[in-house]
Amino acid sequence: MTSDLIIIGSGPAGLTAAIYAARANLNPVVIAGTSWGGQLMTTTEVENYPGFIDGILGPELMERMLKQAEKFGAKIVYENATRIEKKEKFIVYTHQSQYFGKSVIVATGASPKKLGIKGEEEFWGKGVSSCATCDGAFFKNKVVAVIGGGDSAMEEATFLTRFASKVHIIHRKGEFRASKFMQERAKSNPKIEFILNSIVKEVQGETVVKNILIENVLSNESNNLTVDGVFLAIGHIPITDFLGNQIELTETGYIKSADGVKTSVEGVFVAGDVEDYKYRQAITAAGAGCKAALEAEKWLAGHV
Repeated sequence: MTSDLIIIGSGPAGLTAAIYAARANLNPVVIAGTSWGGQLMTTTEVENYPGFIDGILGPELMERMLKQAEKFGAKIVYENATRIEKKEKFIVYTHQSQYFGKSVIVATGASPKKLGIKGEEEFWGKGVSSCATCDGAFFKNKVVAVIGGGDSAMEEATFLTRFASKVHIIHRKGEFRASKFMQERAKSNPKIEFILNSIVKEVQGETVVKNILIENVLSNESNNLTVDGVFLAIGHIPITDFLGNQIELTETGYIKSADGVKTSVEGVFVAGDVEDYKYRQAITAAGAGCKAALEAEKWLAGHV
């Protein structure tokens, strides 16, 4: 299959790019993946996406975006991209087929690192989260735990104190890798308490999180901590494995871009969390998808 534009990824960035590209008559093909929709498919209520006064379920929001892209003519392919190659045209390989395009937008996103413990998947979106900005408001006057020891953990914990009555920061070591400024900021907040030299062994609950099992790595003693929410702040993994060395990446594996849109390869553009390691919001990803589609349209106009 040949088109002007191939979009790899089907989260807010990829589908917004598809909407704009389809309306510009670029006949985009979206390599959506077998598990399409990005991280919002694993969330429940989304309250901070503009236009939905009473909020909207993450999967419903993504389904609406997908249908909107299809309405304007985007072709959605539920396959996983395995490799990209540049010849006369760009070739995107999947396990099932090959797709040819004059240009490409990579919008594959990033996956939150997880602990791999019992209850983590079961309660994901039911008290377990990787985004305080997205879900903090659901924990007004409740007790939450933040797992991690870097700047992100300090920042997430400090943000959560706007809503939660208490925030526990749990770290496997006795000292943090976070900057001194971020540590002091967290330590000076009366709502934040620290549990060091400890790891979370299990997330427990019924329909939602009720407590977590913590083990002290020095004494091997375990105890239950009552919490209403668990926020993972241990990093993200950008989905770039299929790119090989075709596109320049940062030291942490994100796609490198000077302007947030153009990559090191002419004709290949980027959008969303696969480039944006800082904000990681649905609305910023959608905005990036819009910009990438507009830049691709402009580039294609000069490379017919």
